[in-house]
Amino acid sequence: MSRMFTHDLVTAVCAPAAVLSDRDGQLRRQGAQGWLVADVRHLSELTVLVDGKPAAPVGQWPESAAALRFVGAVIGLGDDIGDPTVRVEQLRRVGADTLHETIALVNDARAEVAATVTVRLATDLAPVLAFRFGQPTDLVAPHAAPGTLAEWSAGSCATTATADRAPDRVVHDADHVQLEWDLRVPARNTATITVELTATSDTDEAVVCAPRTRDLGPLVVESREPELDRLVATGLDDLRALLLADPAEPADRFAGAGTPWYFTLFGRDSLWAARFALPLGTDLALGTLRALARRQGSHEDPETAEAPGKILHEIRQLPAGVDRQPGLPPRYYGTIDATPLWISLLHDAWRWGAPDSAVEPLLEPMRRALDWILRHEFLSYVDESGRGLSNQGWKDSTDSIQDSAGRIAKPPIVLSEAQAYAHRAALDAAALLTAFGRPGADEARAWAAGLAERFRKSFWVHGFPALALDGDGQPVDTLSSNLGHLFGTGLLSTVEESTVAARLAELDSGYGLRTMDPAHPYFNPIGYHTGSVWPHDTAIAIDGLARTGHPTEAAALAMGLVRAGTRFDHRMPELYGGWPVILAYPGACRPQAWSAASAFVLVSAALGLSADVPEGRLTIAPSPAFAAWFPLRVTGLAVAGHPLTIEVDGNGTPTATTAAPLHIETST
Repeated sequence: MSRMFTHDLVTAVCAPAAVLSDRDGQLRRQGAQGWLVADVRHLSELTVLVDGKPAAPVGQWPESAAALRFVGAVIGLGDDIGDPTVRVEQLRRVGADTLHETIALVNDARAEVAATVTVRLATDLAPVLAFRFGQPTDLVAPHAAPGTLAEWSAGSCATTATADRAPDRVVHDADHVQLEWDLRVPARNTATITVELTATSDTDEAVVCAPRTRDLGPLVVESREPELDRLVATGLDDLRALLLADPAEPADRFAGAGTPWYFTLFGRDSLWAARFALPLGTDLALGTLRALARRQGSHEDPETAEAPGKILHEIRQLPAGVDRQPGLPPRYYGTIDATPLWISLLHDAWRWGAPDSAVEPLLEPMRRALDWILRHEFLSYVDESGRGLSNQGWKDSTDSIQDSAGRIAKPPIVLSEAQAYAHRAALDAAALLTAFGRPGADEARAWAAGLAERFRKSFWVHGFPALALDGDGQPVDTLSSNLGHLFGTGLLSTVEESTVAARLAELDSGYGLRTMDPAHPYFNPIGYHTGSVWPHDTAIAIDGLARTGHPTEAAALAMGLVRAGTRFDHRMPELYGGWPVILAYPGACRPQAWSAASAFVLVSAALGLSADVPEGRLTIAPSPAFAAWFPLRVTGLAVAGHPLTIEVDGNGTPTATTAAPLHIETST
């Protein structure tokens, strides 16, 4: 199955909704285009015509993550000169369950103009997984309803259309509705129409828009590199727009992984995004932890890959009454890494000052997650159902785990980075158990020591750890970006980290890490995990390198991500092509939560920022490797519930301002 192309589309997003259209503003019945709300496409077409023709596109730009403006020239209307004197301006604003389309016919001519503006609307009310891979869907017939211009309904889902200005004609066809306004616009004047679409649905795994009163930030970065500043600002705006709330406790927020395909709770994606955002405060981390803990595995189920203590991979929102849709089960646990990542996020949130009153209730789910880890010699996976994911790490495509000759590894598969996560999770759990006076810390530390020994004996090939072990226990000897996930987990010695840092540099494209060695016989620059570049993957490596004494390598990768940001108007996609130049990956989600939050990692690495609130310590150690960004001023950070401002002067000397009761250690 091929992925639906999205790279040429523009997106406005406000959780749990997003609208994707062509760059001219027309939302056409093709591909991934549509207005999506809670995993259902509530609008398949929204096209605007003037006297039966679309305006010639002039340009578009975002006014925020949730608002887009489009401008088009109307040819053949207005003054008879070379320049167009009449244009259409569309302002698109997406809310949690509404879409407002304001259409302005702007007359800059010397005389009045008359024109008919037509808006065509259609929808299939299809679940996102029903059309993701290009499967055909049937349009729903519109019908008249009191107080609306049109209504569409299917099962528990409905879309309604209204307008602030009554159309002169409303035509209901079998598969669309056509709204027509006969406008007369005086010279140097404007006529506007606002069409409002409203979505309603009843889903089995509902999520709601995050409460705007508890926004992230406000984070502001002012550096000598304006492209970094813009990348952070756009990343913050995008992450805010992707925030969802748990209906079981709406105060608990988490990041939906990305739009259009993954706009829901995803174990590893939501965890990494919250972890990257910890210097902005611990609320997002705690909300993510609690939302996942409520859905922690309780029993064995091969169909969903559930197991006691396990953290889920994803949930999907099914319209009420629908038993199943294409793809994975609605609640699916086929992930080898979300469980250890959950433990480490809890530990890191505690270190950043999450109060004991918030951490302590999560120690029981942490104990269950730790027990799941300790049952394994190595963390491994196999899809027992035959209908789930064949690969269950972050590189979850079918061809992602292959050896240097291109042979696809057979299961059960033991991923290198999953062992690193598990090693750190065991140590993190031990620290929490000790701090809160709970038993089991010695057992966790002993297991971690044994894992490190087993890893050292089994994984090293050609001077670096293998990507994985296959079902026969043989190393999958491909050089891959997974190496970047091993730093700072304690799984490697200091000498080994230096060796791995040198090998990892071979994957640097100049704008992020390629996922696979470009010398590999099956390297593909637009292979999902076989040569592409993922911002979050590179950010994980940057963070680990910076924390383990490799700032030069970290800075090189960080500056590459900033360069990449300029190619994508600072809205980092899920992934992009691993070419010698920066090109899009055709099916990428954009915005994507962990890509948006990756910008915060760059700032933390440049500052050399770490917190240990339980020990009363905050460390700021900017490296000369990031000197191209200095002077650097960062406001809107938070530690232990208090605002934090950090400044680094042109010589790399840091100062910090906070009311948090911490000893601040600074060095250069």
